[in-house]
Amino acid sequence: MTKQIGVLSTLLVAAASAGFVLAWSSGFTLAALATVDAPATTLLVWRFLPLAVLLLVVVGLRGGLRGLGRRELGHQVVVGLLAQAGYCAFVYAAVAAGVSTGTTALVDAVQPLVVATLVGPLLGLRVRGAQWAGLALGAVGVALVVGSQQDGGGAPPAAYALPALAMASLVAGTLVERRREVRLPVLTTLALHVSATAVALAVLAAATGTLAPPAEASFWLAAALTAALPTLAAYGLYWWLLRRLGVTAVNALLFLVAPTTAVTGALLLDEPFSAATAAGFVLSAAGSGLVLRGERRRSPQDGERASSPAAARRASPPVHRPGPRSVTADGTMGGWTANHASTAPASPPISSTTSTRSSASRRAPCPPRGTSTGS
Repeated sequence: MTKQIGVLSTLLVAAASAGFVLAWSSGFTLAALATVDAPATTLLVWRFLPLAVLLLVVVGLRGGLRGLGRRELGHQVVVGLLAQAGYCAFVYAAVAAGVSTGTTALVDAVQPLVVATLVGPLLGLRVRGAQWAGLALGAVGVALVVGSQQDGGGAPPAAYALPALAMASLVAGTLVERRREVRLPVLTTLALHVSATAVALAVLAAATGTLAPPAEASFWLAAALTAALPTLAAYGLYWWLLRRLGVTAVNALLFLVAPTTAVTGALLLDEPFSAATAAGFVLSAAGSGLVLRGERRRSPQDGERASSPAAARRASPPVHRPGPRSVTADGTMGGWTANHASTAPASPPISSTTSTRSSASRRAPCPPRGTSTGS
């Protein structure tokens, strides 16, 4: 039974990883297709605003917002503004400036190397040698696809900084999220991130005069698709996988997003796809496989430490201390009792003549915090 559960869990993670890659890559293609007749800020607002209302209603009915403190709320707002608002705004700005979808995704695919470099000093995690090899192999694959996706300078040089800013925003949001212990369900987390993003984008659209949506059905179809695939599916799977695979492994999956985007760009947008693109696809897949394989070899304690620094503190062994000394029937002090109600013997009644010593025993130190005291 345990083996079957392990196989099912592996298949579930594999399916979620494939779905994440497809959903995340769809965001680049949809950004190019949907912003032909509408400003990017208009599409972004109406991509996030209706979804935010829907998620808040669902989470509220499920009681997901009950007991949410201001500190946790503020933390999730910051993560949402970095990982969603900043990331999406820079990606759409890059596509609008003429950077091809493949190149935008490829610059974004440098993120795994940045994360692998920063998780050590910022999160105290160790990247294994095989994982470094996988990251390097994936970077070579990305470089091959970059060469095959050059669009002949169709965008101004400054525009290529926009995908880099999108990547930096997502890296910052990921690392900020990993700095705290995960407490909220994924759906609640996603609702807060989408809501914060919707408010920020609505302010930006209002300031630029692009808040009013067009009446064409094609616009609302594009808004619905971008809300369902690169927002609800992609970000939901991103945070779900992040809690199960760790920072390094999930970001290695982004190596697969770039070649997948190149394929869809070639099919739907007539962007170039050559043998070098295919070779980069294979190397990126091999690199991601090495990183994921190294992550699965972590022990359960390592996996918990990968979740957050707070989880790493919880993984340290507890300190056991002796409990208070018992009082015998004649008032003398007995042996040390264990700090567990199921093993501690029942104390006999104490006469009034031993009240002084009994009072002293009651002033003995309490059991350490975190030990079981029974029901």
